[in-house]
Amino acid sequence: MMREKKITRTKGIILILTGSILWGVSGTVAQYVFQEQHVSVEWLTAVRLLISGMLLLGFSYRKEKRNVWAIWKDKKDARSLTVFSIIGMVPLQYSFLAGIQHGNAATATVLQFLGPAVITCYLAIHSKRVPTLKESCVVFLAVLGTFLLVTHGDIHRLSISGWALFWGLFSAVALAFYTLQPHVLLAKWGANIVVGWGMLVGGLAFSFIHPPWEIEGHWSFSTYAGVVFIILFGTLIAFYFYLESLRYLSASETSSLSSAEPLSAAFLSVIWLGVTFDFVQWIGALFIISTIFILSAKKKDGKNVKEMGC
Repeated sequence: MMREKKITRTKGIILILTGSILWGVSGTVAQYVFQEQHVSVEWLTAVRLLISGMLLLGFSYRKEKRNVWAIWKDKKDARSLTVFSIIGMVPLQYSFLAGIQHGNAATATVLQFLGPAVITCYLAIHSKRVPTLKESCVVFLAVLGTFLLVTHGDIHRLSISGWALFWGLFSAVALAFYTLQPHVLLAKWGANIVVGWGMLVGGLAFSFIHPPWEIEGHWSFSTYAGVVFIILFGTLIAFYFYLESLRYLSASETSSLSSAEPLSAAFLSVIWLGVTFDFVQWIGALFIISTIFILSAKKKDGKNVKEMGC
């Protein structure tokens, strides 16, 4: 019995680490297709959402059939799903990719990991209570880490462009909304259906801003390979591995192990694309990532701290 439990736990760890690394690598690949092949951020956002949404819903339909369509029959759920798609999914996907285009994958990914700190602040304000010591520590580390990451510790200069900082912080706020808003939908319909429709509807809505048939950039084998990797491995498979890992691990464990995403993005950006990270920036990045571990820590009674995963 203990042996089987250990095997399933190991399987869960492998799944979440693989999924997180794929997310991180896909961000670095996105930086390559934006900055080296000049592919449009708007085009990739639309195509990524449309194709990933269709594939995820197709996978869900094989397992759940009617439930895939039933979500639209409830007017309240349909409205909530529409809001999630257009105000949650689209801003999150676009702001993250825009942060990569204007800066680099490492910084954009780390800044997005400020999302849990944003959620912590929101929940404290919403419940009209004083933040706990743990929450205060999380916010302090998040702010300090961001300062070190984007200034090298020098208050008089930025190490990234203003747009990269703007989109990075925007993606953190978008991640907070994306995480909190569909809570009821996720509990009722499951992540596959909610996220699948969120991607598809969001992609259709974004197509009015940038039609997917308006293709830009220098297209070669490496460009096609990069786009396919981002959509297939960096979105669909990574998300599937994340969901599968929840069958074997607690939400707090998957949240902690997902820190492999910004770390893999940072290392690959440095090794492959020549992005430079100095010692102060690494410290800032680690401060931000450490907030995930703090929020995922267990209480003394053994119960997990309440957490909202994306």
